[in-house]
Amino acid sequence: MKKKYIKLLIVVLASSFCISIFFFKVRDVEHTQRDLATIPSVPAATPRKPTPVVMSTIKKKTRSVIPFELPPLKISETFRNDIPKNGAFWNRKLHSLLRQFDSPGNQTDKDPRGKFKCQPESLELLQMNIQDIHSYPLLYRDFLRGMECRNPPLLIDQPDKCSSDSEKDQIFLLLAIKSIPKNFERRQAIRETWGREGLYKNGLQVRIVFLLGGSSEDDPSLDKLISFEAREFQDLLVWDFNDSFYNLTLKENVFFKWMLESCPNVSFIFKGDDDVFANTPAILNYLKSLKPEEATALYTGQVISDASPLRDPKIKYYVPQSFYEGPYPAYAGGGGFLFSGNLLPSLYHVSFYIPFFPIDDVYTGMCFKALGINAMKHDGFRTFDIREQDRENPCVHKDLLLVHQRDPQQTIRLWRGMHSTMLTC
Repeated sequence: MKKKYIKLLIVVLASSFCISIFFFKVRDVEHTQRDLATIPSVPAATPRKPTPVVMSTIKKKTRSVIPFELPPLKISETFRNDIPKNGAFWNRKLHSLLRQFDSPGNQTDKDPRGKFKCQPESLELLQMNIQDIHSYPLLYRDFLRGMECRNPPLLIDQPDKCSSDSEKDQIFLLLAIKSIPKNFERRQAIRETWGREGLYKNGLQVRIVFLLGGSSEDDPSLDKLISFEAREFQDLLVWDFNDSFYNLTLKENVFFKWMLESCPNVSFIFKGDDDVFANTPAILNYLKSLKPEEATALYTGQVISDASPLRDPKIKYYVPQSFYEGPYPAYAGGGGFLFSGNLLPSLYHVSFYIPFFPIDDVYTGMCFKALGINAMKHDGFRTFDIREQDRENPCVHKDLLLVHQRDPQQTIRLWRGMHSTMLTC
């Protein structure tokens, strides 16, 4: 019995020690952030009212939002003609939705938000449309079953993220970073470097949100840590869906909806991964240099043209021939791209007539193409990285807007090097 109590005491002490270490790490992070505030062009943190978050477990929350209206929509003929009408499942689904859009009855009911019901289809029903469905990878089948599910509950919100008291506080650039629960180090490296919130030296306000789903059933629960992180940094948005590669399109869609409900007046949005290095001051300078007509219809990054589906099931970007046939539209690589905030209502509207696609940056390109907006190439975006010998060189990175990939340690070294008073290029 005595040994049993000793073992129990050891477990309790070990748990307490681990929790203490985590809190000390967070405190160290705060000291590091204060140190970085002295770097030129990096704003000081802007305090805001903490967002209430349940600490014990993440629970579904309800919030009241003002309904937003969807603008009139016209779907590009070029986009319609670029997607072949054939027997592939996605192609048939798209052209069916386009016929609904074109129908006379749809002219009097332009709001499609109530048409999608989350009723996961059975494999038997899917097999009637896709004969070789059982040859698809398991996650692919899960994606197909949930293609109509577009409204997962928002578990952690940041309702005051875009609140402002004056015109000076209007947000010029919102950084929206795709992340997953376990990637705390990546998020923290971004907070300490190119993701700093506040007023930059050119008088432009920048804010950041990290977009997360939930952990998979096979991963340990990180709910308590995520809740603590959300309350501490006030920059996490967490939805109740499995945060898998095939759900990145869903993450994009719910982010658009959140923007329209909570942050509709942002000038520009940067969408990126949590393993990129972005040169925020250079991005701001570029955006500020745009002509008015460019600033209202911007969709730019490293443009991928003449791409087609990959048919090897072992490849991450595998797309079965029975699911989709035809080329992809030109699109900006999902590692990071910029677009105009005023396009959000139309992007969200058109997404109801374009079925979810399992590759999120391809899907985003389709939505822009359907609006008649072509991806614009920018040489400062390097989503496929740069020469190996230049990857630790701050001088090379000063002339770029984005590179992919960088780990947290490389990100911090590059940022400090770029802003060092000792740097000569």
